[in-house]
Amino acid sequence: MTTQIFVDRLRTLGVIEPTLFGGFLEHMGRAIYQGIYEPGSPFADERGFRRDVLQALRELAPTIIRYPGGNFLSGYHWMDGIGPKEQRPRRRELAWKSIETNQFGVDEFIEYCRELETQPMLGVNLGTGTLDEAGALVEYCNAPQGTYYADLRARYGHPEPYGVKVWCLGNEMDGPWQIGHLEAHEYARKALETAKIMKWQDPSIRLVLCGSSSAHMPTFPEWDRVALEECWEQVDYLSLHQYVGNYHQDTQNYLGLTRLFEYHLQTLEGTLRYVKAKRRSKHDVFLSWDEWNVWYKAQEMDGRWSEAPHLIEEVYNLEDALVVALWMNVFLRFSHVLKIACMAQLVNIIAPILTRTDGLVRQTIYYPFQLFRRYASGKVLDVLVHSPQVETREYGEVPLVDVSGSYDEENGRTALFLVNRSLNEAETVTLNFTGWTPGTSARVISLAGSDPKLANTFENPYVVVPQDAGTLPVQDGTATLRLPPLSFTVIAFGS
Repeated sequence: MTTQIFVDRLRTLGVIEPTLFGGFLEHMGRAIYQGIYEPGSPFADERGFRRDVLQALRELAPTIIRYPGGNFLSGYHWMDGIGPKEQRPRRRELAWKSIETNQFGVDEFIEYCRELETQPMLGVNLGTGTLDEAGALVEYCNAPQGTYYADLRARYGHPEPYGVKVWCLGNEMDGPWQIGHLEAHEYARKALETAKIMKWQDPSIRLVLCGSSSAHMPTFPEWDRVALEECWEQVDYLSLHQYVGNYHQDTQNYLGLTRLFEYHLQTLEGTLRYVKAKRRSKHDVFLSWDEWNVWYKAQEMDGRWSEAPHLIEEVYNLEDALVVALWMNVFLRFSHVLKIACMAQLVNIIAPILTRTDGLVRQTIYYPFQLFRRYASGKVLDVLVHSPQVETREYGEVPLVDVSGSYDEENGRTALFLVNRSLNEAETVTLNFTGWTPGTSARVISLAGSDPKLANTFENPYVVVPQDAGTLPVQDGTATLRLPPLSFTVIAFGS
């Protein structure tokens, strides 16, 4: 049996929000310092921003960036990071046992987002933080001049409001590891009262409620239900987090992780429907997967009270890149309920970009993100796939070829995203087009390799990179191509 794919542009699943292609920056390890910000580096501009990192991030083009944490958020007081840099306090940072210099704060972050032409997503501290502190940050960022915190922003060189629209109500507050950890009902009450103050400051903002920090948490999804029932009318998104890895060194099983991703989203989608029905509400809450990535090899999380320590700097390989592509296929297929997703993180910390003093390397996971960002827009296609199945250790049978697709009527582009899970066999795929004519050919781009452990390094940075696989002829409403084993392929029509 070969794989048959049927594409009808009238059959769609949802609208692709640009914010599905977001990132995350936390004050952890070398994400900020020696990552995006390194005064004194030969790569730094006059603001201390590394130009090479800026360029790599421009090419990656994240549409929204979550900041400043992460676990860091639950012990962070935002006023430490504003004002003259020589007056900013050095702090012992408890989440990662590091020294925080506060040389980069909210003003620098907003400037960085503007440089990248991306949207900021700020978090407020619901660990050691207070309701007043959260409301003051919204005023500082979004209020016109004429009151204390807005005038403080102007005094520090930023007279116009920042207009930050998306805000996180804390981080992973269900986790016992969290500074100021709360039980579900305690968090729900604190989040509700904080949300009210923040929206009184600016009714136009959208708020993200902390959901369970993993689908494996013993409180999942009860935590989510409790928090949602209390806060439903005040919030706009529920967060979910997940990190995965090839713990069994079983590549076939690892590539079956879509079953976990689908289960996670299906469970929370059901929870959203239940709470909305129970409350008899007309308000909708969507999902924000604002931490997601492969992470299992690098486990150093103790900074030993140093500045910018090397923490969890994961080195990614081909199989990791394929899992990222599979994850993003799931994002598209659940776009009716999933509206925000932030790869954690962007630079150095479990990141697509690694830096050192003499340059950077784009890791394997950089490329599937970049390709989805470039080609997925408009609406998600309800693609029908008939594919052979492969057996996995933990997830049962999964399709040999995993597929998602998009159609953007505005630019006329249709794109298909295909992962061949086979470890050593190419797969013949036939595309069948219903109700539309895709033209005579399509562009094909492939990310593939002979060994799942292939990785990009500073010494050999182009081992796993996308290759232009030429054009795909289309004749009589069909097209046929061969997908290499261990591959991610993009087929772009009308691009």
